[in-house]
Amino acid sequence: MRYCLSLSAVVICALFAAGENVAVAQSSSIPAPVTFTADQDHQNMMDQLGIKALRPGPSGNEKDANHANYDESKANPFPDAPDPLTLQSGQKVTTPAIWRDKRRPELIELFSKYVYGRVPADTPKVTWTVTAVDHEMIGMTPVIVKDLVGQVDNSSYPAIDVKIHMTLVTPAAAKGPVPVLMMFGRAGFPSPNEPSQEELDRINKAWKDAVVQQDPSLKDVIAAHPAWQPIKATPFQFPQMNADGDPPNNWQLVRAGWGFALFDPASVQADNGAGITRGIIGLVNKGQPRKPEDWGALRAWAWGAGRGLDYLETDPAVDAKHVGIEGVSRYGKAALVTMAFDERFAMVLVGSSGKGGATLLRRNWGEAVESLTGGEYYWMAGNFIKYGASQATFGSSTPGDIPADSNELIALCAPRLTFISYGVPEKGDAKWLDHEGSFMATVDASRVFALSGAKGLEDLGDYHTAKMPPVNQGLLDGQLAWRQHDGGHTDAPNMKWFIQWADKFIGHNAAQ
Repeated sequence: MRYCLSLSAVVICALFAAGENVAVAQSSSIPAPVTFTADQDHQNMMDQLGIKALRPGPSGNEKDANHANYDESKANPFPDAPDPLTLQSGQKVTTPAIWRDKRRPELIELFSKYVYGRVPADTPKVTWTVTAVDHEMIGMTPVIVKDLVGQVDNSSYPAIDVKIHMTLVTPAAAKGPVPVLMMFGRAGFPSPNEPSQEELDRINKAWKDAVVQQDPSLKDVIAAHPAWQPIKATPFQFPQMNADGDPPNNWQLVRAGWGFALFDPASVQADNGAGITRGIIGLVNKGQPRKPEDWGALRAWAWGAGRGLDYLETDPAVDAKHVGIEGVSRYGKAALVTMAFDERFAMVLVGSSGKGGATLLRRNWGEAVESLTGGEYYWMAGNFIKYGASQATFGSSTPGDIPADSNELIALCAPRLTFISYGVPEKGDAKWLDHEGSFMATVDASRVFALSGAKGLEDLGDYHTAKMPPVNQGLLDGQLAWRQHDGGHTDAPNMKWFIQWADKFIGHNAAQ
């Protein structure tokens, strides 16, 4: 209770109370975040689009009645992908200027409206803070590790807080800025520098003293075990080598004079439909469900990677002109989307990306468009669900109706360094991913690389009939590269080839 003992105090109290009432009114005028299950969110989008039924996605189990197609004779019901070098008006793209000024903007618009969604014009500012610096060893290479948090401005909607997590690792002995590969995955210190044995002795003594002070009856217990140390140094462990016997990817990168950034996409946007009203998408939408053209998680992760690059451009240890992006599986999709939309990224390693990544959406092989319009709908724009509709107010739609495809997504990376990577089904890189469909898309995108003054996958003929090279035989002569290694669902066996290939084009070597 407040007491007002004078006229002036009465006025002050009245103003204070009025301010409180205004604040309450303002806070009550801001809607609370909507909490949906993934099914509820999916149904909400279907209702917005007027969709009454979707075709079910195929099963990945080949013994099921509705198993995915693996018959090449049935794989191309829509045999011709959209032509990246034909404008919507029908005009052919014959010069780099027409590509740059007309066709590229057309494709950006088509992918934004119908496939991956639009990044809002009013996305909030991100302020980066270095939260800790550690001096570590990656293999035999001393490195400097910076753990970073990017605080997204949520003043427009305080109910949702987004903190982007990234960890930057650079060789300590570098003579100047180094190229950096940003990698989608968990962030954090890769090899934390631990206390020395002398420091551990001091920590253990302090720990025991504190325990006895808290509970004097434990003095006899601790005295009876004088050799016991509650905190011990982490025992040495040999690294888990890559499937091809090479050291881990991060060892290879720093040994080659590269840095790397571990970027956590989940700190930007959750990898599920229930989280679509949270994260950066929820923050911009003030906790409300998406509209059909709003961005999905793939585009949100790509946006977050761009904000990570914003920081890297300010760090003197980083050669900001030579920052790449890497990911595998769903993060391979995100890496390709990042590269296509943000031209500041100089290179990309796309690992086993499948549908929504490098594989042609029109192909009927393994993972289907219906897989993405059902369970993984939240990766994409709401509008993308239309292409799985069997019954809707607009009739029905098929993958053949999608106005852009992955050959054009890869083309948007031209003329920058683009490496498409896969493994083999025998080792776990499932047939579901449609390696052939990715190869076809990569071959067709080569025409745009050539037009842009770069080199693609040349002398392979038409993408309809081009033959994939044997496993472990890479096509690495141009700025657009392809290699299928003999490992599983990973790009690790291709890392050494990626580093050599990229170094050749950017003129980098570890001695610089």
